[in-house]
Amino acid sequence: MMRSLYSAVTGLKSQQNAMDVIGNNIANVNTVGFKSSRVTFSELFSQTTQSASGPDANSGKGGQNAKQIGLGASTSGITVDITNPGGFETTNRPFDVAINGDSFFVVRKNGANYFTKAGNFGTDEAGNLVTDSGSYVMGYVTDKPGANLQTDMVRPLSIYTDKYMYTDPEGTRSASLTGNLNPEDTNFGKGLYVTTNVSLYDNLGNEYDVQVRLSKTYDNNGNPEVDANGNPVYNIVAAGVYSNGKVVTDLTVNMTGTLTFDGTTGKILDGTNSSFDMSITGTGTDAMAFTYNQDDVDRYYEENPDGQNPPTIGDARTITLDCSGLTQFGSATSIDPAKGIKGEGAGKKVGTMTSVGIQPTGEIVAAYSNGDNCVIGQIAVATFANPAGLEKMGDNLYAATLNSGEFDGIGQTITAAGGTFSSGVLEMSNVDLAQEFTKMIVTQRGFQSNSRVITTSDTMIEELLSLKR
Repeated sequence: MMRSLYSAVTGLKSQQNAMDVIGNNIANVNTVGFKSSRVTFSELFSQTTQSASGPDANSGKGGQNAKQIGLGASTSGITVDITNPGGFETTNRPFDVAINGDSFFVVRKNGANYFTKAGNFGTDEAGNLVTDSGSYVMGYVTDKPGANLQTDMVRPLSIYTDKYMYTDPEGTRSASLTGNLNPEDTNFGKGLYVTTNVSLYDNLGNEYDVQVRLSKTYDNNGNPEVDANGNPVYNIVAAGVYSNGKVVTDLTVNMTGTLTFDGTTGKILDGTNSSFDMSITGTGTDAMAFTYNQDDVDRYYEENPDGQNPPTIGDARTITLDCSGLTQFGSATSIDPAKGIKGEGAGKKVGTMTSVGIQPTGEIVAAYSNGDNCVIGQIAVATFANPAGLEKMGDNLYAATLNSGEFDGIGQTITAAGGTFSSGVLEMSNVDLAQEFTKMIVTQRGFQSNSRVITTSDTMIEELLSLKR
């Protein structure tokens, strides 16, 4: 009877542990990224009153099983259901992120790395990406917008820091003219011309207009000049540099050339030049912003890895003007200038950050007022051979243990881990209330049954004591 008392006590303790776990699960039914736990029991050692024996042919006696009396139950394990995802909640907040997969966010708290499934992130006063409890979200960073990601180790991610708030300007390297030149336009009278303004950026992001003039030339008889095959020829010349509608007297633009049109098709004649080099020079400080700089040299080698003649820093920048899109049809004259040639070499002014978003790959992309869309970081993740071996540390955080596997300090991208991110979405708790309430009923009955063993054993002891009366 004394054994039954102690066995029942172990049962009560085990059922109480189970109830504690169930209560914690239910308490966290709405906790972001929470993973429920379950309790398993095992039998305690047993007292052997008779050992097992085998059959004895000499005595003619058969074998007997051991006689053992169990001494109760113990909690064999509390396992976190960590690989079972919770439901997803759409929040439409840009820094709420959910993981599609088995990996974990990496965060840093008090100098140590921890791991979490909770992606309810925000920013602090310094512009860092942080959890609600103030832990830094870790990943791969860049030195400036659009630069290469540093993937040698995870570092705290920043969003609204000074180095990411602006993008550098870039001088225009090319421009283009498209449209139509009507040969009968009255502006092509003797000594007259059609003008258009080609917009350019200097190295500092300042915008200028270069006036370009297109005109016919005439022979001594007053007839428009043509080439040897009778195709019409036009002159093209850059006539001045303007800023805010006023001539910049300190700057001089240099460009002259001729355009030959096919008299049959009205397009630029095959084999003739339709691309011209334009340079802007001067004696003032404005002219320095129209010279080649180190960025131009770096870009040259990116585009021409085996190039032998890079631009010389300090020389006047050559701006290519492409006129291959001009025609000479019978419709009205209309010239459309544009920065760049098919979108390349347009240059840009200084860009100010306008918005930030997180891509499914974890890349943090910032949009800028000058049209730039640059990667400024990437959220890293960690995977473990045995994620159930992670240790809960509070605040939705887990710590690596010897049984989960160590974190290497480098992490990996979400795509390398076989998953993706969902932005504007949170993973909620994976607690199943129906299952928890069912476990609660079973646990309650288990506790009740063990308590009845104690009261019944007590009654039996009382009966034994009454034998003395």
